Amino acid sequence: MVKPEFLSKIGIEIPVPPSFKKIPLDYYLENDVVSLAKSFIGKVLYTQIDNVITGGIITETEAYRGPDDRASHAYENRKTQRTKIMFNSGGLAYVYLCYGIHQMFNIVSGEEGMPHAILIRGIYPVYGVDSIQARRNNINKNVREICAGPGTLTQGLNINVSHTGTSLLGDTIWLEDHKIHIHPNQITAGPRIGIDYAGDAANLPWRFLLNY
Repeated sequence: MVKPEFLSKIGIEIPVPPSFKKIPLDYYLENDVVSLAKSFIGKVLYTQIDNVITGGIITETEAYRGPDDRASHAYENRKTQRTKIMFNSGGLAYVYLCYGIHQMFNIVSGEEGMPHAILIRGIYPVYGVDSIQARRNNINKNVREICAGPGTLTQGLNINVSHTGTSLLGDTIWLEDHKIHIHPNQITAGPRIGIDYAGDAANLPWRFLLNY
């Protein structure tokens, strides 16, 4: 086991193998998407794709509260071929392409008809690290840095737009609660990234970042 000094405060030893005890559906049906996004910090996100299991501790999230959030894809209940997944009950993956390059992984939350979603912006790899590094072409890079953004984490975990609609109760993409202790002062709340177009909503402190 390896216990990096900067993770010792939250009691993490790596690797963190999956238990396959998925977080239950009720967790994702919470209608307070902001508090839910904060609670995702410290949960472990796993994927099993092409028979390879990889995983990482969630370190950064953003909440998008449709339909009254101008930064949300579903603002004013806007339903398109891409966003219709957001109107389903929580616990599903919503993956979209940003700038034609980056795959952005979101988790749909709340009750059916209420289009909330949480963008997973960063993870710290804790399982299948060699596979994650190979996918990122970063064999020699600091593990902490290789999935520290929404586009890099999907590359590392091999998530893409074809996974939209995937249930987080299955064996492809899922979350587990490994009871990692996160003290409230280890989480910083601030404005979301890249939403200057959203007026007053751009200043809402709905981005959550683990300080480690």
